[in-house]
Amino acid sequence: MLGDRWSLLIIRDVMLFGPRTYKQLLESHERIATNILADRLKRLIAYEIIRADPEPADKRKLNYSLTKKGIDLAPVLTEMVLWAGAHEKTENQALIRQMRRDKEGFIAGIRERWAARQS
Repeated sequence: MLGDRWSLLIIRDVMLFGPRTYKQLLESHERIATNILADRLKRLIAYEIIRADPEPADKRKLNYSLTKKGIDLAPVLTEMVLWAGAHEKTENQALIRQMRRDKEGFIAGIRERWAARQS
């Protein structure tokens, strides 16, 4: 379910930046191909990690957001980012520093922002 790079990157983007449209996910730094993005979104929806809701202003567009099951991956993804920061050259050093400074606070912030969007 989470064994491929793209699924984790999609989850990361939705977790860190909130609900994303298909176009926003397509424009991520890693430049995922359209067919791969469509496939991974279908899989993540099927596994109930993310959900797709119509955009209020334009019902033709979907907003992808994390489910409860998806937000529960916050500690796992945080540890993976920290591991990568310790062993690989990574682009987002500011994010890694923030996680290292206060990992529990970082995870709590992600959960709080998610909970606020649920109401």
